[in-house]
Amino acid sequence: MAFLSTTRSNTSFHRGDRASLLDLLSLYRQRRALARLDDSALKDIGVTRAQAEKEAQSGFWNVPDHWLR
Repeated sequence: MAFLSTTRSNTSFHRGDRASLLDLLSLYRQRRALARLDDSALKDIGVTRAQAEKEAQSGFWNVPDHWLR
């Protein structure tokens, strides 16, 4: 459920199947922002409070599956 939305290409991650420090920092910030959304905003993006909390509690090493393809 991560929302990696940077101006650079997602292909930058795929170098050796390792996330860069900037990728991990971005993911951390996005998860913190997700945790701060109110219920109305979560409803707008189709995410339940439980899903948001679970994603926000994920460790920085737990990258989205599509990053590993």
